[in-house]
Amino acid sequence: MAGAAGAPQQQQQQQQRVACQVFPERRAQGGSGQGLLSSVFSNDQGCQRLLLKTLETNPYVKLLLDAMKHSGCAVNKERHFSCEDCNGNVSGGFDASTSQIVLCQNNIRNQAHMNRVVTHELVHAFDHCRAHVNWFTDVRHLACSEVRAANLSGDCSLVNEIFRLHFGLKRHHQTCVRDRAILSILAVRNISKEVAQKAVDEVFESCFNDQEPFGRIPHNKTYARYAHRDFQNRDRYYSNI
Repeated sequence: MAGAAGAPQQQQQQQQRVACQVFPERRAQGGSGQGLLSSVFSNDQGCQRLLLKTLETNPYVKLLLDAMKHSGCAVNKERHFSCEDCNGNVSGGFDASTSQIVLCQNNIRNQAHMNRVVTHELVHAFDHCRAHVNWFTDVRHLACSEVRAANLSGDCSLVNEIFRLHFGLKRHHQTCVRDRAILSILAVRNISKEVAQKAVDEVFESCFNDQEPFGRIPHNKTYARYAHRDFQNRDRYYSNI
């Protein structure tokens, strides 16, 4: 019984260690970010402005917010987003211990960057809502969500890959998704590249083909708008059967 009782506590401590390792502000705040309103008068106003525009206008994000609400996990911008300073080159993260999306105000450069980060992390939040994801005890679960986030967030769009000077490869999108997923795992877990690659390889096919809630790979904003329209029409279709 003591071991069973200690397991959740041990997992919570592991969650807090991971969060504080990447997002140092989490430590000072006891594992919770400031939130949108309480930090609006601090130095992160630029981050807040970029975030608000993303939430209001980006078709990827609008679809994911609708999908979260539909799944019973409505997102509150004051509660579930926090602009903070982060270690290294990390742009953002999903803190599963607090169900918060952390936006790295010292690393997010512009509106397009904010759009990608929020979309990427909302895919993680959506997975957290709809499935029992063992973020901290099963690296394959993390790998699956990272594959989905890289595939569905626009991380691997042709424009982004050209900026990275990566193009012209056969099956290029799949290669990009695999590489980005491995990099994301290594950014938040102290494991070897070989372990991360193995986890991605084991889940890649099924998780790459899981395109919910988009229903397709949204290669650009036009695809994302179509996917959002289809998602909104889904319930109307089923209600008429």
